[in-house]
Amino acid sequence: MSVLRPAPDEPLRLVAVHAHPDDESSKGAGTMARYVREGVEVTVVTCTGGERGDILNPHLQGDEEIARNLPAVRRAEMARAQEILGIAHEWLGYVDSGLPEGDPLPDLPEGSFATLDPAEAARPLVEALRRLRPHVLVTYDENGGYPHPDHIQTNRVSMEAFRLAADPAYAPELGEPWEVAKVYYTNVFHRQKLAVVARHLRTHQMPNEELELMLQHFDESRDRLLTTRIDVKDYLDVRDEALRAHATQVDPEGPFFRISHDVEREVWGTEDFELHISRIGVQLPEDDLFAGLRPEQEEGR
Repeated sequence: MSVLRPAPDEPLRLVAVHAHPDDESSKGAGTMARYVREGVEVTVVTCTGGERGDILNPHLQGDEEIARNLPAVRRAEMARAQEILGIAHEWLGYVDSGLPEGDPLPDLPEGSFATLDPAEAARPLVEALRRLRPHVLVTYDENGGYPHPDHIQTNRVSMEAFRLAADPAYAPELGEPWEVAKVYYTNVFHRQKLAVVARHLRTHQMPNEELELMLQHFDESRDRLLTTRIDVKDYLDVRDEALRAHATQVDPEGPFFRISHDVEREVWGTEDFELHISRIGVQLPEDDLFAGLRPEQEEGR
């Protein structure tokens, strides 16, 4: 097995692993849309069906038919977002764990995604990595980006799959071993970005109350390292359209959409990532998840 750079005529490939349908559209959708339009093969793997998600769109709350058929509705929403972004998509097939609330917190539902042994739960993702052969894997950090049990489990399962997919002794029935060159943690929401945007809005007499409240809940000392920033200024409309496709999960007039694209482009027009592991040499900071992997870069070494 050889690593890791594609041949000159070989397409670049990226796999992004997410916990629920809608996560792919709120966390890095602009980056995926950009790479798809540049010819990269992008696949989103969704770990659960989002069966226990609440209906967050106030315009749809109380709709009994949607509530009864939420798993099917969320699959249809995911299919629409997939079409908008131009990505390939696969389900791992695990059951949403829900977000426990209360003091003390209740136990997670038996058999739900976050209750499973990560090494065992990683098996279908190992098969997917060996079959899809991505050069780049994107997932969440150890805290899940925020501490939802399925997001934390997504990190654990992703990192197990990254390790096991490259091990020729592990489960040969799942395909030929494959070494993913680079693993990134998505870092779309962080205090540094939110603070810059909030300061710009205050300076121009356009304060955003929701943004100011969000800032109160961010501990700057816990911001992740920003190693890689992807320019998505031309893909903000696609990102928003994909997010609105998840109609049960997003208020189309809600805080996600209250900061104008003009402000975003002027103040912080990137989606941000943390390079967690690389099996190739890198130079930081980066403006490309495939930095060091493009054939023309190899030729220039």
